[in-house]
Order: sequence, then structure tokens, then C-alpha cells
Amino acid sequence: MLKKSLLNFLLLFTLFIGFNIVQLKAQGGSTILGQDTSSRPILTAVPFLAITPDARAGAMGDVGVATSPDANSIYWNMAKMAFVDKRAGFALSYNPWLRNLVNDMSLSYLTGFFRPDDRQAFAFEFRYFNLGEFEFTDQAGAVFSNPRLQELCFGLAYSIKLSNNFGVGVGGRFIYSNLGSVAADPSGNEIDARPGIGGSADISAYYNNKNLKVNGLPATLSFGLNVSNIGPKISYLGRGTGDFIPTNMRLGSAFTVSLDPLEKNKLTLALDFNKLMVPTPPQRDRRGNITRGRDPRSVTLIDGIFGSFADAPDGFSEELREFSIGTGAEYAYDNVFFARAGYFTEHRTKGARKYFSIGAGFNYRQFGLDVAYLIPQAQQNPLAETLRFALKLNFTDTNSKVEGVEVN
Repeated sequence: MLKKSLLNFLLLFTLFIGFNIVQLKAQGGSTILGQDTSSRPILTAVPFLAITPDARAGAMGDVGVATSPDANSIYWNMAKMAFVDKRAGFALSYNPWLRNLVNDMSLSYLTGFFRPDDRQAFAFEFRYFNLGEFEFTDQAGAVFSNPRLQELCFGLAYSIKLSNNFGVGVGGRFIYSNLGSVAADPSGNEIDARPGIGGSADISAYYNNKNLKVNGLPATLSFGLNVSNIGPKISYLGRGTGDFIPTNMRLGSAFTVSLDPLEKNKLTLALDFNKLMVPTPPQRDRRGNITRGRDPRSVTLIDGIFGSFADAPDGFSEELREFSIGTGAEYAYDNVFFARAGYFTEHRTKGARKYFSIGAGFNYRQFGLDVAYLIPQAQQNPLAETLRFALKLNFTDTNSKVEGVEVN
């Protein structure tokens, strides 16, 4: 007999990584953290897929769907990759995670891309989320397991220009989530659990106009749309039930203007909107019975995606609260030095994540380094002191002329 429900504990811990939890329910519907009818954050499996992996976007308030493309565009908007002015490139990011709570949790991210010609690009990504080592004891306090829990995904993507200003992209990934091999139900009976295995797909579009002028100085206006992590539910028990993965719609714009005729100094302003396309948790009474809304366990993938815009128990006003907003700015000097800042906000009933971000970047020839630091608006927030680091390597084919946006 386990001292506590391992499965419930792992779900609670994993969900807390991605979101500030207000309430959480076990698969059977019992309340873990107490009833709160005013707060209904949307909870999903494998929330590591929604953690910003790269330092550049992390320093700009988690915006990236319409900013200039780089090696990390496979995460934000694969369609941008067709507009990179480099022939190939790689990026490696490292994110120590929730260091105010634990000291052995981190997210590592490796990406790369290749452009066989001036109109298309291929890319890959590998994400590894190390949840650290856990110690589980029996009722007598004896340690019976010290598992190191981990989640990962591997993805491939393709993008193509349909015109000089517009491109589209598609991608797919394999997901593996190992949250332990043994669990227990509320009565204490042991249950064999298994790693969650699944897959997802992304579709994206990107438009940019580089022919604008502001006070006679060159400017670029870009728009981006990315629907990511479209895929079936993930199950850890193999009983025909499962949890939705974080299918997300990201829509945004970026505006870049040169600050001098020589285009040595540039300023970029960006804005992203996010909406999770999974069912909103229903409203329940004190006994856990649904009074308004739908039970997510009975909702299919397609119904969950399209119904996510009209299933909130409080109607349209609650649907609007489910949009999170990221804003960011980037100053670039001669494409060598970068200073960045941003702000991310989420409604208090939908996760309550609110934080500022700052960062810097430096390029030397084909090498680049980015650093980001997160500053939560609330005190004693588990996201405090979050650091992100990224190294980049780009290769340019000097014998060809590649149209596109300058990579940062």
C-alpha cells in the first residue's frame, strides 16, 4: 500500500509546473485542493509542451509567432522558417525550472533547420523535461522508490513560401511522458500505471511586409498564426480514458522600424494572444456534481478543439478570460547586440500568471548567445528567478541570394 496516491501527486506536481493551480481534481472527480467555483484554470497533460523553451522569446514576454525567424521558429511558428536568410542553423537552450521549489528540474531544447533552396525549409526539434528525482515512502516511512521522472518530445516540420510575403508550415511530434510506473487509487489499492505516449501536429502561417516606411525609414510589419499540439488525449492508466494535451492557438503581430538611415539601430514591438483549445472545466457543486458545462472526459478531440470557443460555464465573458497576452520589445544594434523586455499576463481565474521579463543577446559571426530573466509580479511566486540560456549557430551560403527577414 502506498502512503499517498502517486498518480494524483504526480499529476498535481506536473500541472503546477506549467500553471499556477487554483484547483485540481483527480480522475475520479474528487477534489484535491478544495472547491473553488470562481476559478477554472484549464489543466492539461504534458504541460511542458507549453513552456517557452528559448531565451529570446522568454525575454520578450513569451512572444514569437510573428517576430523575425530564427532556429527556434519551429516552436513558435514554423511558417517563418522559409523566410530565414541563413542556409542552415542550430540552437541549444537550457532552462532551470522552478528553482525556488526544487534544484534538479530543467527543460533542455535542441533545434535545427536546413533550407535546400530560397523558398522552403526543413526543421527538427528535441525537448527534454527533467522533473528530477522523487522519493516515495510506504506507511512506515521506508523509501521504496527513487525514480527520476522525465518527459520528452521529438518533432519534424516543413515550411514553404507561397509568395514573397506569405508562407505556411506544418509539423508533427512524438510525445513521451514518464510520471512513474506505480500509483494508487484513493482507497490505497495499487494500480499499475504506464508512461503516456502520444503525438501531435502543428499548422501555421506567416505574412510580412518589408516595404513600409516610417518617417522615411524602412519598417517591417508581420503577422503570424500557429495552432500547435493538435493531438489525441494521453493516458497513463490504459483504461480508455485520458487527458487533453495543450492544443493552443497563438495569433500575433510584430512591427520593426529602423531608427537611423544606415539601419544600424532597430526597434521591434510584438504582441501575441494565446487560447488553449481544450475544454473548459465545468462548474461543480460541493459534492462534485456538474451544474454547468461539460465533463471533459466525455469530449472528443475535434469537439474539444472547436467547442473550446463556446463551452465556458459563464459564457462569452469567461471565454475572453481564457486568452493570455504577451507583449515584448527588442532593440538591436547592428545585428550584434540585443536588449529585450516584455510582459505576460493571464486572468486571475485562469492561472494568474503575471510576470515581466528582461534579457540580452549577442551575435559574433555565425555564433549567438541569448539570456533571459523572469520577474513575477506576485511575491513568492514559484516562477521567480527563472533564467534561460541559448546558444545559436548559423551557416550562410555566400554563393546564393536568400530573400527573407534578418535572423537574430
